Amino acid sequence: MRKRWLYGALAVLVLGGAALLFTERPLSVAVVRPESDVVLRIYGLGTVEARVLSRIGFEAGAALATLSADLGDQVQKGQELAKLNPAEQEARVARARAAVEENTASMAKAKAAVVRARAMLAQREAANKRQQSLARSDVASVQRAEEAQRDEDVARADLAVAEADLAVIRAQAADAAAALMLEETLLSHHRLTAPYDAVIVARHAEAGTVVKAGEPIFTLIDPSTIWIQAYIDEERAGQLELGQTGTIRLRSQPHVQFNGTVSRIGLESDRVNEERRVWLVCSDCPRPMYLGEQAEVRITTGKRASALMVPEVAISGFDGHRGKVWLVREGRLTEAALTFGARDDRGRVEVKNGVPDGALIVALPPKGVDEGRLAHVEDGP
Repeated sequence: MRKRWLYGALAVLVLGGAALLFTERPLSVAVVRPESDVVLRIYGLGTVEARVLSRIGFEAGAALATLSADLGDQVQKGQELAKLNPAEQEARVARARAAVEENTASMAKAKAAVVRARAMLAQREAANKRQQSLARSDVASVQRAEEAQRDEDVARADLAVAEADLAVIRAQAADAAAALMLEETLLSHHRLTAPYDAVIVARHAEAGTVVKAGEPIFTLIDPSTIWIQAYIDEERAGQLELGQTGTIRLRSQPHVQFNGTVSRIGLESDRVNEERRVWLVCSDCPRPMYLGEQAEVRITTGKRASALMVPEVAISGFDGHRGKVWLVREGRLTEAALTFGARDDRGRVEVKNGVPDGALIVALPPKGVDEGRLAHVEDGP
């Protein structure tokens, strides 16, 4: 029985010693070292887009007679791209033109009537003047003088009617001219022309198809307005500014790096994905560019002559400004709260302040990390 108690006590001592030895064994840790000439970048994923993109169609509806352009064509401003069957509208134009010609003839007739009425009035005025003079001299009767006055009044009324008829015909002429202009404008809508120098990226209909007004026939882009639309995490978007430079990698050419500049920053963030849109103009991207192609961007937001960059995975309770990290101080591990600043595209955050003198920040806390435990700093740069 004594031997059993002795062996049990010895086993407890051995196990306790082993546990004490294990917990006091120095833990090897990698630490953050100061870096010089640190370039701060933020990462974004986006696509190739065009600032000027138009889906164009006819302002009238009819059957497509011809299409003179196709996908990939470069077209000039004003160039005809397609045409509708114009027969029905041409008939309307002819009818409106005939109405204008009819009105022209009516106007000529009305003008002649006005001239005749004026001549008749002049004749009646002269006759009336003569009869009134004779009546005053008792050479002619009063009755004849009254008849002469009546004839003059009738002639003056006839002139007023003729002039009114001419005014009506002139108004009808303006209406007929406007109607002709309308029909000719509608006829011009049967031709679809390029609104600017463009490249056709899609053709949505074929000849013979009956299309409605406003239905897209072609999709055009202005090739000089191609840019990269990227999405940046809101947590990093606060560092964005217009004019910042960046690098672009296209999905189709991952081995080539192109240069771009931030030309627009969205004023509204995505409420679901919590991302902000930013647009970069590429200065040396290849031609042609393909809309919708995926692109990766890295935007340079700043540079530091010297900085401590801590991996975000090493920070606990990080709120974007403060968080806790493990430090090696006087050979033992201790946890401390630090203040952080800018982030980079490698998942690291700049340390602003809070590091005690002589302490080193643990880059990636290993298993077994605990307050006060011995630590051995691994060799590194």
